[in-house]
Amino acid sequence: MTRLSGAKNAQIHNRLAGLDHLRALAIILVFVFHYAGMFPHPEWTQTISHFGWTGVDLFFVLSGYLIASQLFSKIAQEKLLSFKEFFLKRFFRIIPAYLVVLTLYFMFPAIREREALAPSWKYLTFTQNLGLDLRSQGTFSHAWSLCIEEQFYLFLPIILITLVYFKAMKRGFILLLLLFAFGFFARLYSWDTLVSPYADNNDFGIYWYKWIYYPTYCRLDGLLAGVAIAGIFQFYPSLKNKIHQYGNLFLVTSLLVLTGAYFLSLDQQTFNASLFAFPLVSMGYGFMVLSAVSPKCFLYKFNSGVTKSIATLSYSIYLTHKIVIHLSQTWFSSLNIEKDSTNMFLICIVTTLSGAFLLNKIIEKPFLKWRGKILTARYENSIQTIRG
Repeated sequence: MTRLSGAKNAQIHNRLAGLDHLRALAIILVFVFHYAGMFPHPEWTQTISHFGWTGVDLFFVLSGYLIASQLFSKIAQEKLLSFKEFFLKRFFRIIPAYLVVLTLYFMFPAIREREALAPSWKYLTFTQNLGLDLRSQGTFSHAWSLCIEEQFYLFLPIILITLVYFKAMKRGFILLLLLFAFGFFARLYSWDTLVSPYADNNDFGIYWYKWIYYPTYCRLDGLLAGVAIAGIFQFYPSLKNKIHQYGNLFLVTSLLVLTGAYFLSLDQQTFNASLFAFPLVSMGYGFMVLSAVSPKCFLYKFNSGVTKSIATLSYSIYLTHKIVIHLSQTWFSSLNIEKDSTNMFLICIVTTLSGAFLLNKIIEKPFLKWRGKILTARYENSIQTIRG
């Protein structure tokens, strides 16, 4: 029994190690993309950052997979989905650090990387991504992806409870396909009616971001890919076992698909890229997730303290990196270090990791420990209730 338990724990550890590599890759892509896109930067980072926008799509695939896996596991065990427990977990994981950073943004204008914030109610209701105009709401704009994930966390349990109630879980993949098609046609409609009329306008990019890039209904692809993977693994174990035999092949396939997406999106704001790049990127990262959780793949087998540490800090990095880059460039340029130099880039990496470490240590970890105590207490109370 002990050996079996140890083997299971090792499998979980290796699976998480594979996902840690991807989480670290995602935040690195996001960091470099924003650094080269918003701040003075060395020329060589421009080439590397071009595909950095896909980092959030990798996060979407990971979120879809991890969250849906938790919910599908309970459904498979015929356990009731608890809204209270689900949102309790999400609240303590997401909200405390987010509110701290949001408070800093509103209280200290000097730390803002751009001119203006969206109204506070949009951040607090996680609707900031809807109608986001970079001309007037460019500060903390990267919260758009967190808004999409929070909306996903709200609606996925509701959809699953409805499917379970009507005994329609087997039709869940049909719903996934319908939602995927909905996202495609939403982008098509947005392009034809809300974006293309501004093709000759200097602010075309603003409208493209507002109506194609940021809205939830246009960016469902990654989350749906993750949910699909979780569904296959939970409800089709024989297919899961076959997939696990070809981990390295899925990784190669992922890189080929992402290469195609890279060339398709060289000009991201074209018609073809707007319609097809998002699903292609999500498919590519979906294959990468399949490889990372496959025991045959080297991503699964390889343990790295570096990627584990970056993955652990990824949420704090995501929240704070623009603030830290802005302040670091301001402070260190006064010491005659050029803002667009490689030295400044390296300094910003160090300061960003340091800032993220502090936020993780002071806010994230204590609240996660508190969450653990609350969940443990709930579990013990439920056991006592069952025993009478």
